[in-house]
Amino acid sequence: MPELPEVETTARGIRPLLCGKRVERVVVRRRKLRWPIPSRLARVLPGQRIRAVDRRGKYLLFQAETGTMLIHLGMSGHLRVVPSDNPPGPHDRLDLRIAGGRCLRLTDPRCFGCVLWTEAAVNEHPLLAHLGPEPFDPKFSGHYLFKISRRRRTSIKNLIMDGRMVVGIGNIYANESLHWAGIHPGRASGRISRQRYDRLADSVRHVLTQAIEAGGTTLQDYVSASGKPGYFSMSLQVYNRAGQPCPRCRRSIRKSVLGGRATYYCPGCQR
Repeated sequence: MPELPEVETTARGIRPLLCGKRVERVVVRRRKLRWPIPSRLARVLPGQRIRAVDRRGKYLLFQAETGTMLIHLGMSGHLRVVPSDNPPGPHDRLDLRIAGGRCLRLTDPRCFGCVLWTEAAVNEHPLLAHLGPEPFDPKFSGHYLFKISRRRRTSIKNLIMDGRMVVGIGNIYANESLHWAGIHPGRASGRISRQRYDRLADSVRHVLTQAIEAGGTTLQDYVSASGKPGYFSMSLQVYNRAGQPCPRCRRSIRKSVLGGRATYYCPGCQR
């Protein structure tokens, strides 16, 4: 699933190509995604300019003149800006045609993504209203993690993957951040010291920054807005490396299942 770095990379690639451009037409090829694409989108959006392209958690926010279009890429979706006359592929679900002969095209093979429209304040949308702070927000810190973890028995990996606590840390980056911080993913979050949480907050920001600079992580389907894969997969320390030596201590990386998700860790470095 595209995580924060992949969504941020997509937003950065699209922003200069769409901001200030007027939407000429919306072409919906399949309404049934995770939720049906609103039928009124094709009526209200044409004629409006895209004022901003932002990100909140794993959601892309396209701010127009009278509302905001929300897009989630689901399990394997991606967005690309292509010439409007490019023939659509079998998994292309939506075109946002803009002035100048280009279009923003959503490809979603599994149809687990979503395209929604709201004319209310976007941060009050039900999908966004209860999200936690962004990892790059000053509110996200070791002190914050320490405070929310008190008296909690849930594992630290599950805590940082909970979007109500902090947004955008999916499975890949949770594994990598915990390895950088030297914290075992199964450790109870309420039994971690403030000092170790300081290191974890720094590790989360470090890993996400490196991933964004590398264009995200491509393991199967993800490509950026320009059609390029993400190269952070070449820098992964533990994720998907079970049985291989830890880059730090050379002990064999182990794999387990935690919260229904594949979990990778080093038994020597992480405690």
